[in-house]
Amino acid sequence: MPQTSVRTSHFTESVIRRMTRVANACGAVNLSQGFPDFDPPPELLAAAERAARQGPHQYAVTWGAANFRQAFARKQSRFMGVPVDADANVVVTCGSTEAMMAAMMTACNPGDKVVIFSPFYENYTADTILTGAVPVYVPLRPPSFDFDPDELRAAFETHRPKALILCNPSNPSGKVFTRKELELIAGLAQEFDAFVITDEVYEHIVYAPHAHTYMASLPGMFERTISCSSLSKTYSITGWRLGTVVAAPAVTDVVRKVHDFLTVGAAAPLQEAAVTALEFPDSYYLELGAKYTAMREVFTGWLDRAGLRYTRPQGAYYVMVDVGEFGVADDVNFCEWLAREVGVAAVPGSSFFREPVRHLIRFHFAKREETLNAAGERLLRLRESAAAKGWRG
Repeated sequence: MPQTSVRTSHFTESVIRRMTRVANACGAVNLSQGFPDFDPPPELLAAAERAARQGPHQYAVTWGAANFRQAFARKQSRFMGVPVDADANVVVTCGSTEAMMAAMMTACNPGDKVVIFSPFYENYTADTILTGAVPVYVPLRPPSFDFDPDELRAAFETHRPKALILCNPSNPSGKVFTRKELELIAGLAQEFDAFVITDEVYEHIVYAPHAHTYMASLPGMFERTISCSSLSKTYSITGWRLGTVVAAPAVTDVVRKVHDFLTVGAAAPLQEAAVTALEFPDSYYLELGAKYTAMREVFTGWLDRAGLRYTRPQGAYYVMVDVGEFGVADDVNFCEWLAREVGVAAVPGSSFFREPVRHLIRFHFAKREETLNAAGERLLRLRESAAAKGWRG
């Protein structure tokens, strides 16, 4: 039998999705994989029903149905603060996962270097390797998850990267990059002629007093930013797989070509239905922020009651919890034990870090209050269960 490709040996299967399978197998509350357990807005469900009955059911334009792109461009122009042209600047993809892959293949040649902040969403390393590029890691140091400007400059000076990947707000850390930090990154991208590829799927889930600034909105950055996002998190439709790329025309021309041969196009009836969501008023996004703020407060309240240390998230819907007090040397083993014996599934932090970090685990809290309460009640038993197991703490 022929051997499979060498490049696939440089990354593992998704640890996040593996932990979902562990949770399902043992009946744990699944706070590992980041998807909500509540329905999308009712207006969106009604639109999906209409589209299922009335169509369209055949291919849309490969880079996105015109009415979807127009609605998205209007919405995104409003929030980004820069004009987004539906025909020149937008590509619709099969989720942000494909958007990121298409962006990487557009920006990078084999052998190019790509700066990735660590911790990082696990797809970034796989995308880089599959593109034939080489990842260069710059640490975001816990518990604040700030970066050292000198280290970032050194990465640019030493490696002359073709691109930097920026997840903002950050999965897994919950960090929201400040405008000053973004301006520093933008300055390096301009100085060293690099792209910034942004993953902004949590753009509308930011907690006061923090604010999300779009990299593409900074002076001189629209031409060198490839902005990737999706509708998954904003409208609770992770299974619809509708993503977007916003970039300058010379870039979107290439993204469209890559996208066409990756997936042809996103689902036409789901694009039709999603236009309803893209036309929601600004009040929807204010209510979304308030809803997720309440979820954060419920879950971190349980962490406080359980006496667990954590970094308070500034955005997104994840929280990194420090389990170092239990003497954890193998966080994968700890998370599997946590799911089996305590009944709550988390993701081992080591799957997000290039550095040897084994004392952090990630929970997500995009859940109904009763789900978060069920998980919290179980976490109150963590110390007792850990003592019986022989973990310290």
